[in-house]
Amino acid sequence: MGALQLHVFYLILLLTISSQVISKQGEWKSATATYTKQADASIITEGACGYGDLHKASYGKYSAGLSTMLFNKGSTCGACFEVRCVDHILWCLQGSPSVILTATDFCPPNYGLSSDYGGWCNFPKEHFEMSEAAFVEIAEKRAEIVPVQYKRVKCERRGGMRFTMSGSAHFFQVLITNVGLDGEVVGVKVKGSKTGWMPMARNWGQNWHSNINLVGQPLSFEVTASTGRTVASYSVAPANWQLGQTFEGKQFK
Repeated sequence: MGALQLHVFYLILLLTISSQVISKQGEWKSATATYTKQADASIITEGACGYGDLHKASYGKYSAGLSTMLFNKGSTCGACFEVRCVDHILWCLQGSPSVILTATDFCPPNYGLSSDYGGWCNFPKEHFEMSEAAFVEIAEKRAEIVPVQYKRVKCERRGGMRFTMSGSAHFFQVLITNVGLDGEVVGVKVKGSKTGWMPMARNWGQNWHSNINLVGQPLSFEVTASTGRTVASYSVAPANWQLGQTFEGKQFK
C-alpha cells in the first residue's frame, strides 16, 4: 500500500470512528422510570452522591437515583440525562416531552422482588427513580412505572464548579458540585502552596480525599471530566479555609 493510499485509509478510519462516537452520544436508549415522593415534590435527601441539600447544589427539582447499571459505582454522579416517556398511550404525556435530570443518588436493587414488578433497579435493569416534580413533566402522576428513552446530554450550569471542604487535618476531603460539560468527574488533583499537584482518590459519590495535611495552605484543584477535558482552578481556597466552607472555581466550557 502506497503512502497516499495509507493516508486515505487512516483518514477514512478516523472519520468512521468519529461518526460512531457522535452517534453514540446522541443515541436514545431504553429504560424505565418511577418517582419518589417528597414533601415538596423534589428529591432533597443527601443520597449516595454526597451532595447534601440538593437545592443548595442546584439539583433538587430535576434529579434522579440510578440503578446499578447506570450508577457505575458513583462515577456517574453529576451526569446529565435527557429522559422522555415513550410507548404508553395511557401514562405518557402527549408529544413525549422530555426533561433534563442530574444523577444524584443510587437506586439499590431489591432481589426479593421481580425485576418486572417492584425490583425496578435490579441488575442489569436501566432505571431512573426520578423526583416527582420531574416525573409529572413527562408522564401521568398515577403511573406506577413508565417506559422511557434516555441519552446523555451536556450539563448547563450557572457559575463555576463548587468545592466544599470536609474531613479533618489528616484526612482532607472535597465535594465537587455544579460541574458543567458532561457533569461526570473521573479525576481530581489538589495542590497546596507547599506541595505539587497530588492525585486525590474517590471516597464515595463525588467526594474526593487525600491523606496529606493541607491546613493553612491555599488550595488549587484540577478536575478531569469523562470526556478527558481538564480544568484547573488556582488558589480557589485561601490559606485560612475552614471545614464546611464552599468555594467557587472555574467551569468547563
